[in-house]
Amino acid sequence: MTPAQAGFIAGGHDERGWDETVAGALEALGTAFDVVPDRGGRPAAGRRTWLDTFDWRLHRAGLTLEYAGRPRGGELLLSGSVAQSASGIAGVGGNAANAANSASAPSAASVRNPANPPTPANPADPAVISQPLIGWQAARPHLMCELPDGPVASRIGDLVAPRALLPVVTVSNATTTHRLLNEDGKTVARLLIDRASIPGPHPAPLAPRLAITEVRGYAGDARAAARLLGAAPGVEPAATSTYTEALRAAGRRPGDYSNKVDTDISAGRPASQAAATILLRLLDTIEANIPGVLADTDTEFLHDLRVSVRRSRSALKLFGDALTGRDGLTEDEAGRFAADLKWVGDLTTPTRDLDVHLLDFDDTARSLSAAKPDDLEPFRVYLEQRRRREFRTLTRGLKSARFTGLTRDWRDRLTTIRDGNPGTRAAPARSGRTQQAAGETTGTLAMERTHGAFAKTVRRGAAITPESPAETLHDLRKRAKELRYALEFFAPLHDRAAQAKVVGELKRLQDCLGEFQDTEVQVGEIRALATAMLAAGEAPAVTLLAMGEVTAGLALRQRAAREDFGRRFAAFAGIDGQRRISALLRGKPGR
Repeated sequence: MTPAQAGFIAGGHDERGWDETVAGALEALGTAFDVVPDRGGRPAAGRRTWLDTFDWRLHRAGLTLEYAGRPRGGELLLSGSVAQSASGIAGVGGNAANAANSASAPSAASVRNPANPPTPANPADPAVISQPLIGWQAARPHLMCELPDGPVASRIGDLVAPRALLPVVTVSNATTTHRLLNEDGKTVARLLIDRASIPGPHPAPLAPRLAITEVRGYAGDARAAARLLGAAPGVEPAATSTYTEALRAAGRRPGDYSNKVDTDISAGRPASQAAATILLRLLDTIEANIPGVLADTDTEFLHDLRVSVRRSRSALKLFGDALTGRDGLTEDEAGRFAADLKWVGDLTTPTRDLDVHLLDFDDTARSLSAAKPDDLEPFRVYLEQRRRREFRTLTRGLKSARFTGLTRDWRDRLTTIRDGNPGTRAAPARSGRTQQAAGETTGTLAMERTHGAFAKTVRRGAAITPESPAETLHDLRKRAKELRYALEFFAPLHDRAAQAKVVGELKRLQDCLGEFQDTEVQVGEIRALATAMLAAGEAPAVTLLAMGEVTAGLALRQRAAREDFGRRFAAFAGIDGQRRISALLRGKPGR
């Protein structure tokens, strides 16, 4: 396909209006050219699917991945941004009449025939990386290990894994080509009209896209045609890509899922409403991940679910007493929800622990010195068998009446609290702290609970000595997590720069504590698994020796983390750290 001058979109509110705009565009071009349908007016059909991970890792990295289907196989197309994506007939900003000559006009490859996207060898399209595929189904999830080696796979592998690539939106398109002839009957340019729709029982059509492409040696005619097209009634510069339009038509937007606790709480809002808002956001994340967990799409669905459950439990500890008032939680209800959330955490732990072992397995095997990677293969087989059993238990639990009742009742009660104003109503008899929390504002609650979590973390950490048992570091890790969650929950109330300083030092401390605790847990689990494998007669001697080498390596990492603890804790909890938390809590009062 030769260079394109500009991309446009047919204006109008429906298919009838679009057809009228396209007819007007053809009429406008007919004032200077003979417009002849190519291939007898038969459209070239295509099907295109855009892919990303559930948490939009490609989008967040400024990348767009498209699969263009072919009669025989297909092609993955990776571009550096949505604006440069392989999006069919892409848009151009600015005035339509002079778009062809604008400095902001797209490159030769940014306006393309979606039925015939360029290959990697096309020198005009350096921003697009292409990888042909055979027998690849874009309609289902794919882990990176299922994507054949190639330029796209090598570019996105580390970014995507361990997540699966999922189909985000699919369009079926038909592109009709018209030749523009001069007075001598020579083809001097082409008009592409791309009509796309989202397939389904009730297809959702998208506005047609139009573009003029050059014929070598007739660049001036193509520019003239682009000016005529841009000036036609109803024809507008295409300011967004087909991908963006398809997402909008499908009711989606890039980044519409995140595991972050992003809420709209404000300092003056009743504390009970803010507490309910935060917990509802966490419940949204839990429920959003359930289908992916049950389908076992990738391991991060379970991880995000567990993190939100853990955050919910910490939130109840931090400010559960604020959920009070006439419509607030009773003590029995609070106890029941806390117990059920703990049950979900316990239910998900075995599968997640096995996921961690399997995710790290190849790196662990390659790190062996005395043993060979193959010596660990019986251990991998055992882990996979064990995970299948634990996963069946997990799915039964998530489909149980207890879990569905928890999410239903938890949402109902939290919604009632969030939408009411229980902080100003007569509250049932409760403890002194509960009565106080019932009348607090969110700003007061945030300051009190964040400062309390910080003080508790500093107090526990200062008591740790080189002789302290491992349990003390594990307890400190839990306190540090509670502080981190408090900072996340109340982030809208804090100055962003001050927050980043506190969280930065806290994260470095958490990384140290996490390395210490995780290696200890893994050592204990590997020993227990080795015992179970031995009892079942599934542990060759070389495998047990290799597992022993793995635990030795974990023990060395744990010792290094323990030695690093003092330095990390001093950086977080010293005078500078206390000044940072004070500056944070004295910062902007919120919106």
